Amino acid sequence: MFARLPSAAARCNRGGSISTEPRINDRIRVPEVRLVGPSGEQVGIVPLAKALELAQEYDLDLVEVAATARPPVCKLMDYGKFKYESALKAREARKNQAHTVIKEMKLRPKIDPHDYDTKKGHVVRFLKQGDKVKITIMFRGREQSRPELGFRLLQRLASDVEELGFIESNPKQDGRNMIMVLGPHKKKTEAMAEAREAAAARKADRQGRPAEDDEAPAAAEPAESAAAAAPEAAEETVDAPVGDEVSDAPEAAAS
Repeated sequence: MFARLPSAAARCNRGGSISTEPRINDRIRVPEVRLVGPSGEQVGIVPLAKALELAQEYDLDLVEVAATARPPVCKLMDYGKFKYESALKAREARKNQAHTVIKEMKLRPKIDPHDYDTKKGHVVRFLKQGDKVKITIMFRGREQSRPELGFRLLQRLASDVEELGFIESNPKQDGRNMIMVLGPHKKKTEAMAEAREAAAARKADRQGRPAEDDEAPAAAEPAESAAAAAPEAAEETVDAPVGDEVSDAPEAAAS
């Protein structure tokens, strides 16, 4: 009796998804465009049909680069190559992008020396990676009445790693905890670049070792063969004269 109305989701999806890709070639629906040539030269305002004709002559695409301009700005380019280069640039930018990370290390005021060395090693590793480190001293029970223990421990740790980091946030009491933040001297991007160089060096070293190991036995084999052949040659050169002397002695005695 009553017609069923479409749902809100159906009404929203009726027009389809909005494309973020620029309009190219026949998808451009304007009477005229401001044309930019393949080398970036300004051609001027031309009819759309003329711009499409030039695109066919150059075997390129007509790409709308500024849709909000009046008239829209279009450029002659290889759109497939343009998308590929843009994707490579975006990937390289993501690779070199550095995210600020804050690591956290928790200690107790009466920490064991061995545990302190272990925790300090983690802090050193974090700072070398270019990350900030949040040091938290946890007080329990009566330790809360001795905040100077935590302060001295934080100062000691900051002094031990001063070559790699600095105190970005001075120690301050926060309830049962005392907090200090260490910042690295080295930027995150520099640490990432050094890590990639070190990994490449290790990979090259691993690839170079088998070749050296293969060359060593090959060089040893001629030496062994030469050493084995040397006694035989010595026997041949020494035995012949001795034999002659022994055979000549009876003849001399007989004469």
